[in-house]
Amino acid sequence: MITINEHYLKLQASYLFSDIAKRIAQFQTAHPDRKIIRLGIGDVTRALPQACIAAFHKGVDEMAEDASFRGYGPEQGYDFLRQAIAENDFQAYGAEVSPDEIFVSDGAKCDTGNIQELFAQDITIAIPDPVYPVYLDTNVMTGRTGAFVDGRYQGITYLDSTKENGFVPALPTGKIDLIYLCFPNNPTGSTITKEQLRLWVDYARENKALILFDAAYEAFIRNDSLPHSIYHIPGAREVAIEFRSFSKTAGFTGTRCAYTVVPKSCLAYDRAGNRQSLHAMWNRRHTTKFNGVSYPVQRAAEAVYSPEGKRQVRELIDYYLKNAAIVRKTMTDLGYSSIGGDNSPYIWVECREDSWKFFDMLLHKAGVVCTPGAGFGRCGQGYVRISAFNSPQNVKKAMEKITVALR
Repeated sequence: MITINEHYLKLQASYLFSDIAKRIAQFQTAHPDRKIIRLGIGDVTRALPQACIAAFHKGVDEMAEDASFRGYGPEQGYDFLRQAIAENDFQAYGAEVSPDEIFVSDGAKCDTGNIQELFAQDITIAIPDPVYPVYLDTNVMTGRTGAFVDGRYQGITYLDSTKENGFVPALPTGKIDLIYLCFPNNPTGSTITKEQLRLWVDYARENKALILFDAAYEAFIRNDSLPHSIYHIPGAREVAIEFRSFSKTAGFTGTRCAYTVVPKSCLAYDRAGNRQSLHAMWNRRHTTKFNGVSYPVQRAAEAVYSPEGKRQVRELIDYYLKNAAIVRKTMTDLGYSSIGGDNSPYIWVECREDSWKFFDMLLHKAGVVCTPGAGFGRCGQGYVRISAFNSPQNVKKAMEKITVALR
C-alpha cells in the first residue's frame, strides 16, 4: 500500500495565514456590510515600478517573434540578471559576490524551504522565536524535529528574541550545525548591527556551522550603519548562504522572482569529515528540480537596477515606510510599546494580552486585520505584527479605527 510521510502529521493544524483567512471569512459572512482594512499578511499593494513594466512588456514582445523567442533558459538565471545583481546588490557595497554564485528563483520562501534538502537528517538546528513559519515547518516536514509539545517542537534549539535582548537572539550555548537568521526581521522588524552579526559569523566559523541568512527586507534599511548583507562581515562567505527577493523590494509578490547566493567558498562536510561544496550541491539541486524563472520576468527584475528603476523602487519603499511611521506613532501615542517600522515594513506591537484575543478585538471592533504574534512562536505571545503594506489613506483610516477601539 502507498504510505505517507508521517512527519506531516506533526505539523500544526494549518498555516498561520490560513487561520487568519478563516477568521476573516467568518467575520465577513456575519457582517457582510462592514469593510475590512488589511494590515496583516505582508503582501504589497502598489503596482510594479514603471521601469519594470516597460522591461516586462519588451520581454513579452520578444517572445512574440520567432527571431527573438526564447525557450528554456538557464536554470540558474540569465547572465544579464545575475550580473546586475552581483554589481548592484553586493559589489557596489564592497561585498565579494560573483554572478555565478547567484541562483535566480521564484521566491525566497521556496529557497529557504528547499535549501535544507542539502543537509543530513540528524544535524542540530537553531531557529529564532518568533520566526517566519516556513523555516520551522519545512524542517518538520523533512523529519528533523520531534513532537510538538507545549508550543515547541522537540529537537529544535529555539533562539528567544525578546524585548529584553532587543529581539536579536543570543548565541547558542551549545554546538549547532544550521542556524536561521532574518534581518531586518520578519516578524519583529528588528535589525542587527555589524558587530552583532560578526558574533554569529565567528560562532559559525568556530563550530563548522552554516548560517542561512534571510535578507528579503534589506531594501528597507535606511540606517547606513546597518549591514545590507551578511557578506559585509569578514569570513561570512565560508559559512553563510543569503536569500534575497524582489517581492517586497519592487512589488514582485505576484510576479515571482528572487535569488539565493551560495559562495563557492561555502563548504559543508560529509560523514568522513571531508569538505564538500554547497555551491555545487545547490547547483545540482537547482538544475534538477527547477526550470528557471521566465525570461520576461527576469527582464523586469533587471530593470530594478536601471537608474529609473532604482529611483522608482526607492520611492516605492519610502511610500511603505511612511505608512509604517504612521502606525508606530499611533500605537506609541496610545501607550503601546513597539519596534520596527523604521528599517522594516513591519511594526511589532506589545498588546499586553493574548495575541489572538487582541487580533479578534481589532477585527470586530475596528475592522482592521493584523497578525497575531503567537502564530510566529512562543515568544510572539502578547504581540501583534502590523504591516505597512497598504495605501496611506487606508493606514490612516485603520489607525483612526484602532484608536477608537482601544480608547
